[in-house]
Amino acid sequence: MKTKIALVQYPILEHSNLNEWKKYIETWFQQATDQNSHFICFPEYGSMDLVSAFSSDIRSDLKRQIREMQRLLIPFTETFTKLSRKYNLIAIAPSFPLWLGDLNKFVNRAYVFSPKDGLIGHQDKIFMTRFETEEWGISGNGNTITIFESEYGAFGIQICYDNEFAIASHQLAKNGAEIIFAPSCTETLKGATRVHIGARARAMENQCYTAVSQTVLNAEWSPAVDINFGYAACYATPDKNFPDTGIISESEHNKALLHIQELDLSLLKIVKEDGQVFNYKDSLRIHSELDQQPFEILKVKL
Repeated sequence: MKTKIALVQYPILEHSNLNEWKKYIETWFQQATDQNSHFICFPEYGSMDLVSAFSSDIRSDLKRQIREMQRLLIPFTETFTKLSRKYNLIAIAPSFPLWLGDLNKFVNRAYVFSPKDGLIGHQDKIFMTRFETEEWGISGNGNTITIFESEYGAFGIQICYDNEFAIASHQLAKNGAEIIFAPSCTETLKGATRVHIGARARAMENQCYTAVSQTVLNAEWSPAVDINFGYAACYATPDKNFPDTGIISESEHNKALLHIQELDLSLLKIVKEDGQVFNYKDSLRIHSELDQQPFEILKVKL
């Protein structure tokens, strides 16, 4: 089975009001539908452009701006529900800094919408960067990993820094995920590279597809997402029926665009059953064996 995904290289723009933001978001949906996509994935913290409609004193305050954003959560989710239905797209919305009152903390949440049911679920970021915890006051929420099962393939989400760790992606693949979307927001080529290296590693060890969507260009009006560097890409394992490098496609760096890629999900089954190596099966075996008998550590002094 083949599926087509649209990855947004998203510039965080200033909007004078909510309606202007809604029109901007809709342009991306329109482009994705025009190219017969089944999915559209926005990057991490793309929702921060909502702050541009606030007063300057709110915009300049890192922690106050995310508190004020909470009153826009309903119009935010209503907009993506409406557009997902209108354009017949499964949408991974730009992640939103959400206040969880019962846990007394902010988390970084990516909502997922379907044409039929609207808001169907979410994935919270698990591992947080230093900026998020030390300066912004946003925390990880690693209690739940969500598998979304659709007619165009089963998928999971690993937000930005999460891609640099194997543990959650392993669980996603173990529970049926064929595509792992990686919405991300990074400032520099170094940061973007870490995310992309992680995504390539996750694709190889789980013999699945990974797809990265990132913020691009600068938003100097925003103290939270003022500098952005990124690009979109799709990765697989470098094995049978896939590119020698595992790189299916990469887009032009740090430019506003929509990256479209068709993925053949049937190739994943072939490589898992008869690949040159069995990264996925061996990973399952190794994890199981280590649970029973951890490594013995030897230290040798010279």
